[in-house]
Amino acid sequence: MQKINLDLRKGDFFTFMKTVLITGASRGIGRAIAQKFAQNHFGLILNCRRSVDELESFARELRETCSAEVLTCIGDVADHAFVEQMVLDGQAHFGAIDVLVNNAGISHIGLLTDMTREEWEYLMAVNVSSVFSSCKCVIPEMIRRKAGHIINISSVWGSAGASCEVAYSASKGAVNAFTKGLAKELAPCGIPVNAIACGVIDTDMNRCLNREERLALEAEIPVGRYGTPEEVAELTYFLAGCSPYLTGQILTLDGGWS
Repeated sequence: MQKINLDLRKGDFFTFMKTVLITGASRGIGRAIAQKFAQNHFGLILNCRRSVDELESFARELRETCSAEVLTCIGDVADHAFVEQMVLDGQAHFGAIDVLVNNAGISHIGLLTDMTREEWEYLMAVNVSSVFSSCKCVIPEMIRRKAGHIINISSVWGSAGASCEVAYSASKGAVNAFTKGLAKELAPCGIPVNAIACGVIDTDMNRCLNREERLALEAEIPVGRYGTPEEVAELTYFLAGCSPYLTGQILTLDGGWS
């Protein structure tokens, strides 16, 4: 069941200079990004699909520790109607969405020949179509104000490709191309669009690796370790304040791996 939670702290009427919408914000990279923006006094619109208790607990923590105004949106970003409503409610509550971070994503590990059409279509809906939906919904207001930043969380596999992750690689390649094309489209309005191509980040998505596999992978990375969600958050926050002249870029964050 999808819902928008408007149960914010009654009596608090903070005026935030900026607001950020983050999809897939309950854990990992999305959670670290939310933490970073909350620490810098942004209003937050946070989304997740299944980790409802985790997101609500995190939202309470941000309200208490950062005095953040947080709107939680529970639903599937693969559903265009849900994304449209999430953006409308976010704009109604905060007045505008200044930064959009498309972070929600799923992976699929296995041979392409073993992947069903339904699995392929759902992965593409979450990883690619959701980026289309959220951008389509926030862009008109950004154009009206001639202000805003769009940041897409991608992967090095979007350019290199990965065996047994063909669909995931294809989806991130699509996100990279989408980023470059949209950046050119919005450049005259002063709205930068960039992506972060992550290498191996220490999140739940990589917990399927056993100890030997983790050590072997670490040995391939020149800096000798996995990246952290906080490092992705730092770069995301930087891009949210960058000059509009920095646009259409796929910034690789992988410790020199690729």
